[in-house]
Amino acid sequence: MGFETIAPEQLTDNPFTLIGKDWMLITAGTQEKFNTMTASWGGLGVLWERKVVFCFVRPTRYTYEFMERGDRFTLSFFGERHRKALQFCGSHSGRNTDKMQGAGLTPFDDNGFISFQEARLVLACRKVYFQDILPQQFLDPSIENMYPQKDYHRMYAGEIVRCLKAS
Repeated sequence: MGFETIAPEQLTDNPFTLIGKDWMLITAGTQEKFNTMTASWGGLGVLWERKVVFCFVRPTRYTYEFMERGDRFTLSFFGERHRKALQFCGSHSGRNTDKMQGAGLTPFDDNGFISFQEARLVLACRKVYFQDILPQQFLDPSIENMYPQKDYHRMYAGEIVRCLKAS
């Protein structure tokens, strides 16, 4: 299966379903060394007149190291038949597990952006901003319940520089 490049405005997926229900893989690094993690928090929108994504990574996650080192990352979305692969990538650490073997995914490098041949949609992004989640800024105190370990996420905003749709 190949990919075609489309404009972000051509996306027809509901972002609430795409991210919150279907999940995604956040991937950062190089072809020689990268990591990926499953995520279900994020968003799509416009910021500073750019098409952007928002994703959230806890500092305790191995992917965080890769997000911090580089300026590129991808969000990859899959069909339901790959649900087990996403569950695997969300429950095993790349520090001590070969996630590609365990998940059965095939990585590829697209001009420095790492993604997967099995994806149905890939958003290749360049980091433009980050912000740490600060508990003193929670307006709803119940949000603190999402952080029993006090490992507050870092939010990354990435400009979508390429959008690939499976053809």
